[in-house]
Amino acid sequence: MASEFRKKIFWRAVVAEFLAMSLFIFISIGSALGFNFPVVGNKTSTRSQDNVKVSLAFGLSIATMAQSVGHISGAHLNPAVTLGLLLSCQISIFKALMYILAQCLGAVVATAILSGVTSSLTSSDSGNSLGLNALSEGINAGQGLGIEIIATFQLVLCVLATTDRRRNDVSGSAPLAIGLSVALGHLLAIDYTGCGINPARSFGSALIANNFENHWIFWVGPIIGGASAALIYDFILAPRTSDLTDRMKVWTSGQVEEYDLEGDDMNSRVEMKPK
Repeated sequence: MASEFRKKIFWRAVVAEFLAMSLFIFISIGSALGFNFPVVGNKTSTRSQDNVKVSLAFGLSIATMAQSVGHISGAHLNPAVTLGLLLSCQISIFKALMYILAQCLGAVVATAILSGVTSSLTSSDSGNSLGLNALSEGINAGQGLGIEIIATFQLVLCVLATTDRRRNDVSGSAPLAIGLSVALGHLLAIDYTGCGINPARSFGSALIANNFENHWIFWVGPIIGGASAALIYDFILAPRTSDLTDRMKVWTSGQVEEYDLEGDDMNSRVEMKPK
């Protein structure tokens, strides 16, 4: 932890997570509000926005931010992704905690700015809920939790698979693949839960809107989904050679024999790189 704490590149990565998360939330939730251009033909019983538009906005904004800051911070932009990479033994516990803090702070700041921009619109007359996640009518807490687990599972599995440096068969754009995975999760979950799959994004809306009803679902679901994806990928689908001792070294100091921690060279990746 001490070695990471003293490195400028570590703090640049934390700042990158904050800035990228702020932009991601402002763009994606700003698109989801859609109060000026409601889609009249949309028959979704509890939402008037175009689900495809919102899904693409979330997916494309993630892909753009990943391409922009991926070389600096790894562009997690989601506590569930950060947890998955932590359990996959690619980052230290200290880095994971700082990333999650930066992500939550970025989400709160961006949602607060959106609240100011749309302050003349009340939730009663325009549906301006600031992107608050909520269970749709007819969906109970257990069902909503299941949707969040599955949607987050496929996202974290995609992140781990597309960024696995042991692979030499990956072609195309990893940020685009991850962005499409985010869009896919939204296409599935919007009609059921508003699609959380990102605890920081859900927290920002809940805090600024001061509404924490069923908020636990949007933390527990993504945490279970992300952790399950990491464990299944690392121990069943594509097992790593590192033992528990090596993993403990990564979690505590960010260094282990199988991995190379980033140097101060800005051209190097921030994530652990398998040899």
